[in-house]
Amino acid sequence: MDLKQAILERRSIGKVKSDPVDQALIEEILEAAIWAPNHAHTEPWRFWVMTGEGRKLLARGYAEVAMAESGTLTEEETAQIHANQEKKAFRAPVVIAVAVSPSANRVVPEIEEYAAAHAAVQNMLLTAHALGLGAIWRTGEPTYHAKMKETFGLQGKEDLVGFIYIGYPDMPSAPKAVRSPFAQKTVWVSE
Repeated sequence: MDLKQAILERRSIGKVKSDPVDQALIEEILEAAIWAPNHAHTEPWRFWVMTGEGRKLLARGYAEVAMAESGTLTEEETAQIHANQEKKAFRAPVVIAVAVSPSANRVVPEIEEYAAAHAAVQNMLLTAHALGLGAIWRTGEPTYHAKMKETFGLQGKEDLVGFIYIGYPDMPSAPKAVRSPFAQKTVWVSE
């Protein structure tokens, strides 16, 4: 697929089939991710590919966050939280957690490490689309919660930047998106 076509046509696909995705396709997505631009070649990204029962790691993280935010719970309420959170984690046959692991290199501002991890995610989304897969980048408060960070073994300044849910699309193509013309948001400076 032509790069410009992929950029213009890619849409978030929130509903995918439960069919497994070939590992070789996931490896292509990860390979694209690591070629994102990054200052001083710090490669500040980390990935967790969760398939099958491995998605229970994410379910556990979601449940830990929900329980931490709920206060005192009965056993029945705790069981219900775990069941609900497992549904979230199992919405796609593949979920890739992406984290930023900022370098200790003082030359690289921390914000640039986040930018590099976000660029890696964009590469992943474009590659998934080009391979005929549906993908969506999910974030939200649970992503950044200390309990989720703990679930994935992140330490210090490491943070999750999101979860990429991947599978074969199980929804009609998203309608064509509309964007404001770039001219409305651009200042040309030539002198």
